[in-house]
Amino acid sequence: MIAGASWGWWLGFHGAVLTLLLVDAFLPANRREQPRTQATAWIWTGILVLSTAVFAIWIAVGQGRQHALEFIAGYAIETSLSIDNLFVFLVLFEGFRISQRRQHTALLWGVGGAIILRALFIAMGVSLIQRFDWISWIFGLFLLYAAFRLFRGGSARAVIPAWIRRLQPAKGSLLPVILAVEVTDVLFAVDSIPAVLAVSRDPFVVYTSNIAAILGLRSLYFALAALLDRLRYLHYGLGAMLMFVAFKMLASRWLEVPITISLAVMGAILGVCAVVSWIAGPKPKRSTVGSS
Repeated sequence: MIAGASWGWWLGFHGAVLTLLLVDAFLPANRREQPRTQATAWIWTGILVLSTAVFAIWIAVGQGRQHALEFIAGYAIETSLSIDNLFVFLVLFEGFRISQRRQHTALLWGVGGAIILRALFIAMGVSLIQRFDWISWIFGLFLLYAAFRLFRGGSARAVIPAWIRRLQPAKGSLLPVILAVEVTDVLFAVDSIPAVLAVSRDPFVVYTSNIAAILGLRSLYFALAALLDRLRYLHYGLGAMLMFVAFKMLASRWLEVPITISLAVMGAILGVCAVVSWIAGPKPKRSTVGSS
């Protein structure tokens, strides 16, 4: 056993991740300069969601229903918070004037780096919580602060550091773009990992749910790219969700919220946010990175 699971579980999960990455990398649609159609992006997103569901069933059979529900909750939290990350990617790619095929390559490398960085973040977070119970309070208060920033109307675009905004597109090089993707992923991990730790303390569940969500982030980006500006109230929904998981973490000593209720609350919050955003219409256009 290592970090809550056997070697077979760890090898099986990473084998599946590597297989999906290779299939995605060599899809014909990703090796052409023509724009990837939304239909293709939605189909691949559906395949990844189905693969995640199969893995959740595998966890339910091998480790129990509770672990499977925690995995689903962690996946839902990470995916929801990652939608905000998509706005940042959109701004970065517009600013660097990156073609769609090269966007896919940049995100592919970004996922590889994110897997390593998330593993380190999660290992540190779980270890701290196991050794120092009061760390839960620090994480909970940090999530409340993150929720406050979102309620105040802060945009995900604001997390892009100034030094990244000053980078100039390099001829033929994706290195500045990949670096920018990695830095923004780290910034978002600071919010998302404590949120997932509010629903599970199992390192295997926290790690696999994070990576499963990140794995689907690239196809979700291409599927939602044309629709992102319609999600004008997304930050309020994410703020409410972060407040809920912060409450769950801060009150865990006195009140245990069942994982099924957590999933229902998060689903209701995001559902209301999506419906209201769709009714309200798209956001006003904003200037992109590097614009004067």
